[in-house]
Amino acid sequence: MPQYSNADIAALTEKMATERAALFAIVESLTEELADAVPQNAVGEEQWTAKEQLAHLLESDRMHVNFARAALEQNGADITGLRTALGEGVAIPIEDAPDHSIPEIVAAMQEERDRALAFIATLSLSDFERTAKDNEFGELTVMQWLRSLYRHDRQHAAQIQSRPSDYEPRYLSGKEPEQRLARIAKRKARQAST
Repeated sequence: MPQYSNADIAALTEKMATERAALFAIVESLTEELADAVPQNAVGEEQWTAKEQLAHLLESDRMHVNFARAALEQNGADITGLRTALGEGVAIPIEDAPDHSIPEIVAAMQEERDRALAFIATLSLSDFERTAKDNEFGELTVMQWLRSLYRHDRQHAAQIQSRPSDYEPRYLSGKEPEQRLARIAKRKARQAST
């Protein structure tokens, strides 16, 4: 008997739509100035601006679909190396977010989400059971990787509103890795070379 059902797939796509709509409603209330501001008294990963968080979610859609694709190619695939390509090929990588308006980032996010939904529509029930593993979350099924999309939207919607999220990812290490400083350094290096 399959681990997942058509009802699970319907719930996945419904939650993806609901959480993304809630996120976009929050973002619509932001001015460009607020969207570029680092939250006061924030530390570490909480220092992402709203635009950086939106670009991060854009990248996340691409990344999680790529994780699922890897699981389809090889059940149990080690996808750790795929994380090194963050931002490559997406319309607006995190380090370029400050150079774009909110509507531009939102449009790019919607295009990426449409690609994710089109991919999901091609999957069979057994495809959702295949697995891929990395060094941050361990081994997850395709369904679990894809559920991260709506959970991630919910997490960052709360962060943009400066409130605690009811969802926290379960990293194997017990804490979120520091990504922000590496992305800032990447942006500075690009600016220095131009």
